[in-house]
Amino acid sequence: MDVGDKVMIAGFIITGNIPKPVVLRGMGPSLVSSGLPAASLLQNPLIELHGSNGALITSNDNWKDTQRALIEGTIYEPTDDRESVIVATLPPAAYTVILKGVGGTTGIGLVEVYDNNQAVDSALANISTRGFVKIGDEVMIGGFVLGGNNNPTRIAVRALGPSLSNFGLANVLADPTLELHNANGTIMISNDDWLSDPVSAAQLTANGLALSDPKESGIFTALAPPGQFTAIVAGKNGGIGIALVEIYNLK
Repeated sequence: MDVGDKVMIAGFIITGNIPKPVVLRGMGPSLVSSGLPAASLLQNPLIELHGSNGALITSNDNWKDTQRALIEGTIYEPTDDRESVIVATLPPAAYTVILKGVGGTTGIGLVEVYDNNQAVDSALANISTRGFVKIGDEVMIGGFVLGGNNNPTRIAVRALGPSLSNFGLANVLADPTLELHNANGTIMISNDDWLSDPVSAAQLTANGLALSDPKESGIFTALAPPGQFTAIVAGKNGGIGIALVEIYNLK
């Protein structure tokens, strides 16, 4: 996580008919428990929730400052008081969560978006994260959890880099690579240039998810049973730059 255009931006889309309860978290110091060196972590994360028009809906610095009663004692309570949490019920629309460091600080951070009530008639249909991809521990990792039954769920994952220059961004990742891992860390599928897999490319195109640059990466697959998965975006041959990872639940 960096500053300026290099801050981490997580987008998500709620589809359906009624508002969806969600929990958003901005993590930093507690990532040391995952084996990351403490000196490289974002020590004081702050998150902002923005609507589809870019307007700020709410923000949080230290989770105990606001909504403490809704968070404390739940599975969403962070282990570090400096980390950030927002509990909200949001109508179907597109949203973004911006993770930044208080005082312009930088380091490895994590944005999390949770469905806090899967029973309601709405769904998290798409999640995405934009950030600055480096190397080693500082590549971009998009994690997601599939719930529900054991029927296969159609999933599309995309890694964008060069086309982000169309939005006025500089220092974009010139040649992103994409890996889909299961809960054990095993690589299930990988892709460099999205057109190199004709079957996956045809499915992406049929679902309106064709990529505009041949150097960008895409995966179309069906996943079962439910579980945890991660999509890892890196730069080919150690390249660095701003990239976007997108995960679509196509059911």
